[in-house]
Amino acid sequence: MGQRTASETVLAVDSSGGEARDVLTEILHHGAQQMLATAIETEVAEYIDAHAYARDDNGQRLVVRNGHTPPRSILTGLGPVEVTRPRVNDKRTDAEGNRMRFTSAILPPYLRRTKAIDELVPWLYLKGISTGDFPDALQALLGPAAEGLSATNICRLKRIWEDEWKDWSRRDLSGKHYVYVWADGIYFNIRLEDEANNKQCILVLMGATANGKKELIGIADGYRESEQSWTELLKGLQSRGLVISPKVAVADGALGFWAACRKLWPDTREQRCWVHKTANVLNKLPKSVQPKAKAMLHEIWQAETKATAETALALFVTTFAAKYPKAVECLAKDREVLLTFYDFPAEHWIHLRTTNPIESTFATVRLRHRRTKGSGSRTACLTMVFKLALSAEKRWRRLNGSALLPEVIRGVRFIDGVKERAA
Repeated sequence: MGQRTASETVLAVDSSGGEARDVLTEILHHGAQQMLATAIETEVAEYIDAHAYARDDNGQRLVVRNGHTPPRSILTGLGPVEVTRPRVNDKRTDAEGNRMRFTSAILPPYLRRTKAIDELVPWLYLKGISTGDFPDALQALLGPAAEGLSATNICRLKRIWEDEWKDWSRRDLSGKHYVYVWADGIYFNIRLEDEANNKQCILVLMGATANGKKELIGIADGYRESEQSWTELLKGLQSRGLVISPKVAVADGALGFWAACRKLWPDTREQRCWVHKTANVLNKLPKSVQPKAKAMLHEIWQAETKATAETALALFVTTFAAKYPKAVECLAKDREVLLTFYDFPAEHWIHLRTTNPIESTFATVRLRHRRTKGSGSRTACLTMVFKLALSAEKRWRRLNGSALLPEVIRGVRFIDGVKERAA
C-alpha cells in the first residue's frame, strides 16, 4: 500500500462512521489543550516557588498545592477545550487579616469563553445574524460541540455591551488632545418603537491625536442633529477633561453641530465635508447636468492651490447661476469653510476634506439594518453602533504626515499645504 498524500493525511475518513473528520483541527485542538494545561501548571509552580519563604511557626509552608479544580470547558476559536486547574492552598493573610488567594492570570475563575469568541459574537451580530440563529452559526464555525451561547445568553451579552457603553461614556479624558475631529449624525430605523420614536440619530465624534492616531471620542443618542444634542455631547466631553479645542472640525452642513462647536470650541476652524456638499449641490440640479457639474466640483477641491480652487469655484458659479441659482447658492454660501484644508499640511488634505472616516465605518451598520429591517429598540441600536465602532477603531490607520501634527499644534502657518518659510 502506498503512502498517504498530504491532503489525505489532513482529511482522513473515520472507519466507524464513514464521515470525514479534520485531523489537523483535532491535532491543533489537542495541542492547544496540552499547552494550556502546561502553562497553568507552570504558573502555579512559579507562584508556589515565589512564596516558598512563607512558613508557619512549625516551619511548614503556608503556600502549597491542594489537588485540582473540577474540569470545565472553555469555548475557543478551535472549539471547546476542557481544562482543569491546580488548586493552591494559600494560608497567608493580608494586613487586615483576610486570607490571600491565588488567581490565575491565564484562566480566571469564571472564564467560559476566550476574548476572541466574545469579539466574534458582536461581529456576527453586526453582520446580520439574528439572536435565534447564533447557536447554529457558532456550531458551523466552531464545531457541533460549541455550546453556551444560546439566544438568552446573546441577550445577556447585549446588556453587558450596554453597560460597557455607559462606562466608556464616563471615561476620563484628562490630558487628551485631538488635533482634528470629524462629526456626523447617522440615522437608523427602530422597528419596535412607536411612530414618534422610530427614527434614531446616533451622534458620532472621532478625532486624531497629536501622534496621528484616530480614536472614537463620543457616541450618543441624539434628537436628530440638533444644537442641544451636540451641545450635551461636547459639554460631557469637556466635563471629563477634554479641555483643549481641536484645530479643525470636519462635518457636513448640519447646523446643530456647528452651532454647538462655535459656542464650546470658538477657536476651532471649520471644514465642510466635500462629499456631503457635492451630493447636496447635485440634488438641486437636473440629472442631465449632474455629470458636468460633478466634474467641475471635483476640479475645485482637487486643485493644487487655494487660488486655483477659488477660480474653479467662480467658474462653477458663472456656469450655473442663471439657470440653477439654488445649486449655486448651496455651494457659494460655504465658500470659505469648504477651502479651510488649504491652510494645513497637504499630507492631511485627504483626511480633512470629508467625513469619510465615519462614513466608511458605518457602512457596515447600514448593511446590517438593511438585512434585519432595523434594530428592535433605540438602546439596541446604540449598543450595536458602539460595538461596531470600537471594533473598527482597531483597524483605523494613522494620518498621513503624522510627523507634521506637532507643527500644526504650535500654530505653524501652512500655505497651500506647504510650511511657510521663515523670512
